[in-house]
Amino acid sequence: MSSVALPVESFGVSHKGCVRDHNEDNYLIEPQTGLWVVADGMGGHEAGEVASASIVDHLATIGIASSAPDLRARFEDRLSRANSEIRDISRSRGITIGSTFAALLAMDGRFACLWAGDSRVYLVRNSVIFQVSKDHTEVQELLDRGMISAEEALTWPRRHVITHAVGVSDELEIDFQQGELMPGDVFVLSTDGLTAHVSDAEIEAAVISATPQAACRSLLDTVLARGGTDNVTIVLVKIGGGRNGALHSDRSGAESLAR
Repeated sequence: MSSVALPVESFGVSHKGCVRDHNEDNYLIEPQTGLWVVADGMGGHEAGEVASASIVDHLATIGIASSAPDLRARFEDRLSRANSEIRDISRSRGITIGSTFAALLAMDGRFACLWAGDSRVYLVRNSVIFQVSKDHTEVQELLDRGMISAEEALTWPRRHVITHAVGVSDELEIDFQQGELMPGDVFVLSTDGLTAHVSDAEIEAAVISATPQAACRSLLDTVLARGGTDNVTIVLVKIGGGRNGALHSDRSGAESLAR
């Protein structure tokens, strides 16, 4: 039995992009557990991917929770373990490595989105897209303080500087939002390789009437056609039926593409 009270369909893709020679992203799709995650590693070749893999590997051990609070507690425990492991690896190598992440937890008709860094969670509900997560970046802090405009933020020189990530400090800082699941909800989890090239409106248009598999591939094709300057990972989760169409219970898929 799935941890999600409503039927769910999910799919994910990951690609190194058109410029990078390797992929530092990782992701996890666990509908039976009620968990979906994307992680974007930082630290350079053979370092960033270690950090993102640590997050995914630890979260994959959560198992079936007894309640929504238990699922949240298991998630935070595994993430803390990943943070400690990444810190140990950083010290042993004498470098700083880390990883952003964005996660969706779903159980008993409710959801929680948790994140650190600039990997994002979007919710498309009733054909309208909302950005659930809020970037942990220097440029977002400047926007919040009214020091720069949204237009200036698009080209700000330090717009990619991250303020929170897993593994960069002993104290793990994450944010979360939670709410009630609705039939037809579509969650989009992505690393910044998607949002660097595709607007919120384009994401909305891609997912409203398509299956998660078709939408993931369409969004990835768009990123690659526009130059794919970073690794890109996309996970889509459709809940129930509703306006976005009938779904198959506990159906999921995954792809890691190298083309």
